[in-house]
This record gives sequence, structure tokens and C-alpha cells, in this order.
Amino acid sequence: MMKHEIEIPEGIEASVENNIFIVKGPKGELKRTFKDHNIVFKVESGKILLSSEINRKKTKAVLGTWCAHVRNMITGVNKGWKGELKIVYSHFPVKLKTDNNMLVIENFIGGRSPRTVPIPEDLKVEIKGTEIFVSGTDKERVGQLCASIEQVTKVKGFDRRIFQDGAYITKKPYAEGDQDGG
Repeated sequence: MMKHEIEIPEGIEASVENNIFIVKGPKGELKRTFKDHNIVFKVESGKILLSSEINRKKTKAVLGTWCAHVRNMITGVNKGWKGELKIVYSHFPVKLKTDNNMLVIENFIGGRSPRTVPIPEDLKVEIKGTEIFVSGTDKERVGQLCASIEQVTKVKGFDRRIFQDGAYITKKPYAEGDQDGG
């Protein structure tokens, strides 16, 4: 039998209903559905217990992954997650702005049409000069938005060694209270 225990920090509420794990904290609420892999999910006496009767390699791997997801959810509702990007350009100055839940990147490589990235309602984007800060409670969604911004500014059809313009992730999502970042 394999077991994992995760302590629930003070000020955080956790519950499980029909394989849906719910965490509430000062920054908000997160829900996640965990598909049944013969793993039992329990919340009791200030701890989250994950266990399985089956002792196989795959089950052990899934159990470890679920523990990581649960820890990330707890950190998200407690501290929040933050990712950082930097816009790099050489000839054409890039203008960044947010408009109606869209990040608008104008004049990228001198292009006439702006490049846009939709910003989900649960995430926040802050622009300071050439730096973009993405924050939210869900680590995966913060990371995905950072990747989408990086992808929309990818230079196609030119030599990447010469045309290094674009948005690049400088820090992967890290807990907002951490000073060093990721």
C-alpha cells in the first residue's frame, strides 16, 4: 500500500466530492477533477491523504503527480503564482497594452496588424516597460498564458540567430512570496 500525506496550512479549506478536489484560501478557490486510478482521496484532521492499494509503477507515478498538483493548488490559493516575460526588439519599438481582456502587441517587427493574446478572466497581466508579469492562482494557467505570449511573438521565416525579436519567458511560474523566482 502506498500513501502520501499533505499538510493543509492554516487559513486553507480543502474538500473532496466525487473525485473533485476543492481548495479555498485567501486568494480564491480552485477545483480540479482527478480521474480514478484506484487512488483514494481523503481530507481529515488537517491533512490530505492519498493512498492506493495497488503497488504498481504507474500508480506510484500518478500518485506523485496528484500530490504535486494538490501542493500547487494549495500554494496558488495561499500565495498565488507569477510568471515573467521580457520583450526583446532591435529595430522596431514594440508597444504593449491590455485592452478588453486582450494583450495587444503592436509594431512587432514593424508589422501593421497587432498580435493579440486573450487573457483569461482569472489571470492578471501587468506591463512595466518591456516586461510582462502574469499572475493568478492556477500554476498551469499562468504557465500556459506565458507560453501563448511567447508563441504569438515567435519569428517565422527568418534566421533566429539574427532576428532575435520576441517575448521570452524569463521566470517560469513561481509562488508570489518567493523572492528568487523560478
